Amino acid sequence: MAKGKFNSNLEDHNGIRLTSHEKICAERMSQLVKSIDEMKKEIKELRSDMSKGKGAINLLIIIGGIVGALVGFFNMDG
Repeated sequence: MAKGKFNSNLEDHNGIRLTSHEKICAERMSQLVKSIDEMKKEIKELRSDMSKGKGAINLLIIIGGIVGALVGFFNMDG
């Protein structure tokens, strides 16, 4: 009987340890999911900022080309 009681206590203890471990793992997983969601949001913001920067650079190149063409046109000796 002592052996059966010992096994029962061991199983109860292991069940408690598993439950505690599952709670810890669930908390970790929720933190990981939250972190991943935040990273996705930041990546989207960075992509939009990068697209805006590309647009600004393209605009500056176009304006510089137009100004260069006008300067070249008016400075022609002819």
